[in-house]
Amino acid sequence: MSQTPPDSLISALVLFSGGQDSATCLAWALERYGRVETVGFDYGQRHAVEMQARQTVRDAMARVLPQWADRLGADHVVDLTGYGRIADSALTAERAIEMDARGLPTTFVPGRNLIFLTAAAALADRRGLEVLVGGMCETDYSGYPDCRNDTIQAMSRALSLGLDKPVPIETPLMALTKPQTWALAHRIGGDALVEMIVEDSHTCYLGERRERHAWGYGCSVCPACELRAAGYAEWVAA
Repeated sequence: MSQTPPDSLISALVLFSGGQDSATCLAWALERYGRVETVGFDYGQRHAVEMQARQTVRDAMARVLPQWADRLGADHVVDLTGYGRIADSALTAERAIEMDARGLPTTFVPGRNLIFLTAAAALADRRGLEVLVGGMCETDYSGYPDCRNDTIQAMSRALSLGLDKPVPIETPLMALTKPQTWALAHRIGGDALVEMIVEDSHTCYLGERRERHAWGYGCSVCPACELRAAGYAEWVAA
Protein backbone atom coordinates (compact mmCIF):
# COMPACT_ATOMS: atom_id res chain seq x y z
CA MET A 1 0.00 0.00 0.00
CA SER A 2 1.24 3.51 -0.77
CA GLN A 3 1.18 6.68 1.28
CA THR A 4 -0.99 9.71 0.49
CA PRO A 5 0.91 12.21 -1.73
CA PRO A 6 0.99 15.91 -0.84
CA ASP A 7 -1.69 17.06 -3.35
CA SER A 8 -4.56 15.51 -1.39
CA LEU A 9 -6.33 18.89 -1.14
CA ILE A 10 -6.91 18.91 -4.91
CA SER A 11 -10.19 17.62 -6.38
CA ALA A 12 -10.51 15.45 -9.47
CA LEU A 13 -13.01 14.08 -11.96
CA VAL A 14 -12.21 10.60 -13.30
CA LEU A 15 -13.48 9.55 -16.72
CA PHE A 16 -14.82 6.20 -15.58
CA SER A 17 -16.05 3.41 -17.84
CA GLY A 18 -15.89 0.55 -15.37
CA GLY A 19 -13.06 -1.16 -17.24
CA GLN A 20 -9.62 -2.21 -16.02
CA ASP A 21 -7.89 1.00 -17.01
CA SER A 22 -10.45 3.41 -15.57
CA ALA A 23 -10.72 1.33 -12.38
CA THR A 24 -6.96 1.61 -11.95
CA CYS A 25 -7.14 5.34 -12.64
CA LEU A 26 -9.88 5.73 -10.02
CA ALA A 27 -7.71 4.01 -7.43
CA TRP A 28 -4.78 6.20 -8.49
CA ALA A 29 -6.90 9.33 -8.08
CA LEU A 30 -8.25 8.28 -4.68
CA GLU A 31 -4.68 7.79 -3.53
CA ARG A 32 -3.81 11.36 -4.48
CA TYR A 33 -6.78 13.69 -4.36
CA GLY A 34 -8.93 14.72 -1.43
CA ARG A 35 -12.17 14.71 -3.41
CA VAL A 36 -12.83 12.44 -6.38
CA GLU A 37 -15.95 12.23 -8.52
CA THR A 38 -16.57 10.02 -11.54
CA VAL A 39 -18.27 10.48 -14.90
CA GLY A 40 -19.44 7.86 -17.37
CA PHE A 41 -20.73 8.24 -20.91
CA ASP A 42 -23.61 6.38 -22.51
CA TYR A 43 -22.91 6.66 -26.23
CA GLY A 44 -24.93 3.64 -27.29
CA GLN A 45 -22.03 1.23 -26.95
CA ARG A 46 -22.71 -2.43 -27.72
CA HIS A 47 -20.88 -3.44 -24.55
CA ALA A 48 -23.49 -1.62 -22.45
CA VAL A 49 -22.71 -4.04 -19.64
CA GLU A 50 -19.87 -1.65 -18.83
CA MET A 51 -22.48 0.84 -17.60
CA GLN A 52 -23.58 -1.74 -15.05
CA ALA A 53 -19.99 -2.56 -14.12
CA ARG A 54 -19.33 1.09 -13.30
CA GLN A 55 -21.41 1.13 -10.14
CA THR A 56 -20.24 -2.31 -9.06
CA VAL A 57 -16.61 -1.21 -9.33
CA ARG A 58 -17.29 2.09 -7.55
CA ASP A 59 -18.96 0.32 -4.64
CA ALA A 60 -16.22 -2.29 -4.43
CA MET A 61 -13.51 0.38 -4.60
CA ALA A 62 -14.70 1.84 -1.30
CA ARG A 63 -14.45 -1.61 0.28
CA VAL A 64 -10.98 -2.54 -0.98
CA LEU A 65 -9.54 0.94 -0.34
CA PRO A 66 -11.34 1.86 2.90
CA GLN A 67 -8.63 4.34 3.87
CA TRP A 68 -9.81 6.60 1.03
CA ALA A 69 -13.51 5.68 0.89
CA ASP A 70 -14.54 9.08 2.21
CA ARG A 71 -12.82 10.74 -0.77
CA LEU A 72 -15.13 9.09 -3.30
CA GLY A 73 -17.83 11.57 -4.21
CA ALA A 74 -20.70 11.68 -6.67
CA ASP A 75 -21.03 9.73 -9.89
CA HIS A 76 -22.41 11.28 -13.07
CA VAL A 77 -23.63 9.76 -16.35
CA VAL A 78 -23.77 11.83 -19.53
CA ASP A 79 -26.16 10.79 -22.32
CA LEU A 80 -24.22 10.89 -25.60
CA THR A 81 -26.34 8.43 -27.54
CA GLY A 82 -26.89 11.00 -30.28
CA TYR A 83 -23.14 11.28 -30.76
CA GLY A 84 -22.86 7.48 -30.79
CA ARG A 85 -25.26 7.29 -33.72
CA ILE A 86 -23.15 9.82 -35.64
CA ALA A 87 -19.84 8.14 -34.80
CA ASP A 88 -20.86 4.75 -36.17
CA SER A 89 -18.36 2.02 -35.34
CA ALA A 90 -18.08 -1.63 -34.35
CA LEU A 91 -18.61 -0.49 -30.75
CA THR A 92 -21.99 1.06 -31.49
CA ALA A 93 -23.35 -1.13 -34.31
CA GLU A 94 -23.37 -4.78 -35.37
CA ARG A 95 -20.21 -4.63 -37.46
CA ALA A 96 -17.21 -6.89 -37.67
CA ILE A 97 -14.10 -5.95 -35.72
CA GLU A 98 -11.44 -5.55 -38.40
CA MET A 99 -9.07 -2.96 -39.88
CA ASP A 100 -10.54 -0.21 -42.04
CA ALA A 101 -9.08 1.50 -45.13
CA ARG A 102 -7.07 3.93 -42.94
CA GLY A 103 -5.47 1.10 -41.00
CA LEU A 104 -7.59 1.82 -37.92
CA PRO A 105 -9.68 -0.86 -36.20
CA THR A 106 -13.42 -0.56 -36.77
CA THR A 107 -13.76 -0.26 -32.98
CA PHE A 108 -12.38 3.27 -33.32
CA VAL A 109 -15.13 5.75 -32.43
CA PRO A 110 -14.07 9.01 -34.11
CA GLY A 111 -13.49 11.82 -31.67
CA ARG A 112 -14.67 9.82 -28.65
CA ASN A 113 -12.04 11.04 -26.21
CA LEU A 114 -12.38 14.59 -27.53
CA ILE A 115 -16.12 14.54 -26.84
CA PHE A 116 -15.64 12.85 -23.47
CA LEU A 117 -13.03 15.35 -22.32
CA THR A 118 -15.11 18.33 -23.43
CA ALA A 119 -18.17 17.08 -21.54
CA ALA A 120 -16.03 16.18 -18.52
CA ALA A 121 -14.40 19.61 -18.48
CA ALA A 122 -17.81 21.31 -18.53
CA LEU A 123 -19.01 19.10 -15.67
CA ALA A 124 -15.83 19.66 -13.68
CA ASP A 125 -16.18 23.41 -14.12
CA ARG A 126 -19.67 23.38 -12.66
CA ARG A 127 -18.71 20.96 -9.88
CA GLY A 128 -15.58 22.87 -8.88
CA LEU A 129 -13.27 19.96 -9.70
CA GLU A 130 -9.75 20.93 -10.65
CA VAL A 131 -8.18 17.98 -12.50
CA LEU A 132 -9.44 15.54 -15.13
CA VAL A 133 -8.12 11.98 -14.96
CA GLY A 134 -8.36 9.58 -17.91
CA GLY A 135 -7.10 6.10 -18.73
CA MET A 136 -5.75 6.94 -22.19
CA CYS A 137 -2.62 5.03 -23.13
CA GLU A 138 -0.39 5.11 -26.19
CA THR A 139 1.77 2.12 -25.23
CA ASP A 140 -0.62 -0.86 -25.17
CA TYR A 141 -3.63 0.28 -27.19
CA SER A 142 -5.46 -0.43 -30.43
CA GLY A 143 -4.01 2.42 -32.46
CA TYR A 144 -6.64 5.03 -31.63
CA PRO A 145 -5.25 8.49 -32.47
CA ASP A 146 -7.26 10.16 -29.70
CA CYS A 147 -5.37 8.11 -27.09
CA ARG A 148 -2.01 9.67 -27.95
CA ASN A 149 -0.31 11.99 -25.49
CA ASP A 150 -0.07 14.75 -28.11
CA THR A 151 -3.85 14.63 -28.53
CA ILE A 152 -4.50 14.80 -24.80
CA GLN A 153 -2.07 17.67 -24.27
CA ALA A 154 -3.64 19.57 -27.18
CA MET A 155 -7.08 19.01 -25.62
CA SER A 156 -5.83 20.30 -22.28
CA ARG A 157 -4.63 23.48 -23.95
CA ALA A 158 -7.83 23.92 -25.98
CA LEU A 159 -10.04 23.40 -22.92
CA SER A 160 -7.90 25.76 -20.87
CA LEU A 161 -8.29 28.44 -23.53
CA GLY A 162 -12.01 27.77 -23.97
CA LEU A 163 -12.76 27.88 -20.25
CA ASP A 164 -10.22 30.62 -19.50
CA LYS A 165 -8.59 28.62 -16.70
CA PRO A 166 -6.14 25.73 -16.40
CA VAL A 167 -7.65 22.34 -17.28
CA PRO A 168 -4.96 19.77 -16.47
CA ILE A 169 -5.59 16.24 -17.75
CA GLU A 170 -3.75 13.50 -15.87
CA THR A 171 -3.19 10.23 -17.75
CA PRO A 172 -1.35 7.91 -15.33
CA LEU A 173 -1.40 4.99 -17.78
CA MET A 174 -0.15 6.90 -20.83
CA ALA A 175 3.32 5.35 -20.88
CA LEU A 176 2.48 2.06 -19.17
CA THR A 177 2.13 -1.36 -20.76
CA LYS A 178 -0.77 -3.58 -19.69
CA PRO A 179 1.48 -5.61 -17.36
CA GLN A 180 2.59 -2.34 -15.77
CA THR A 181 -1.07 -1.30 -15.36
CA TRP A 182 -1.74 -4.49 -13.39
CA ALA A 183 1.40 -3.77 -11.36
CA LEU A 184 0.21 -0.23 -10.63
CA ALA A 185 -3.10 -1.54 -9.29
CA HIS A 186 -1.25 -4.00 -7.10
CA ARG A 187 1.05 -1.28 -5.75
CA ILE A 188 -1.91 0.89 -4.80
CA GLY A 189 -4.27 -1.71 -3.37
CA GLY A 190 -2.50 -5.06 -3.23
CA ASP A 191 -4.18 -8.38 -3.98
CA ALA A 192 -7.60 -7.07 -2.95
CA LEU A 193 -7.65 -4.35 -5.61
CA VAL A 194 -6.34 -6.67 -8.31
CA GLU A 195 -8.95 -9.31 -7.49
CA MET A 196 -11.70 -6.70 -7.54
CA ILE A 197 -10.59 -5.48 -10.97
CA VAL A 198 -10.48 -9.08 -12.22
CA GLU A 199 -13.93 -9.89 -10.87
CA ASP A 200 -15.91 -6.67 -11.30
CA SER A 201 -14.44 -4.52 -14.07
CA HIS A 202 -15.49 -5.00 -17.69
CA THR A 203 -13.34 -4.58 -20.79
CA CYS A 204 -14.71 -6.96 -23.46
CA TYR A 205 -15.98 -5.17 -26.57
CA LEU A 206 -18.68 -7.81 -27.07
CA GLY A 207 -20.06 -7.50 -23.55
CA GLU A 208 -19.34 -11.13 -22.69
CA ARG A 209 -19.74 -11.90 -18.98
CA ARG A 210 -20.52 -15.63 -19.01
CA GLU A 211 -17.00 -17.03 -18.79
CA ARG A 212 -14.48 -16.03 -16.14
CA HIS A 213 -10.81 -16.28 -17.00
CA ALA A 214 -7.80 -15.67 -14.75
CA TRP A 215 -7.83 -12.05 -15.93
CA GLY A 216 -11.60 -11.55 -15.68
CA TYR A 217 -14.71 -11.97 -17.82
CA GLY A 218 -14.74 -11.65 -21.59
CA CYS A 219 -14.88 -13.29 -24.99
CA SER A 220 -11.06 -13.66 -25.01
CA VAL A 221 -10.85 -12.94 -28.76
CA CYS A 222 -11.68 -9.23 -29.19
CA PRO A 223 -8.72 -6.78 -29.10
CA ALA A 224 -9.63 -5.52 -25.61
CA CYS A 225 -9.70 -9.03 -24.16
CA GLU A 226 -6.47 -10.00 -25.88
CA LEU A 227 -4.64 -6.98 -24.46
CA ARG A 228 -6.02 -7.53 -20.97
CA ALA A 229 -5.28 -11.28 -20.97
CA ALA A 230 -1.75 -10.90 -22.33
CA GLY A 231 -0.97 -8.13 -19.85
CA TYR A 232 -2.23 -10.14 -16.91
CA ALA A 233 -0.27 -13.23 -17.95
CA GLU A 234 2.94 -11.21 -18.36
CA TRP A 235 2.45 -9.46 -15.00
CA VAL A 236 1.85 -12.76 -13.18
CA ALA A 237 4.86 -14.34 -14.85
CA ALA A 238 7.05 -11.43 -13.82
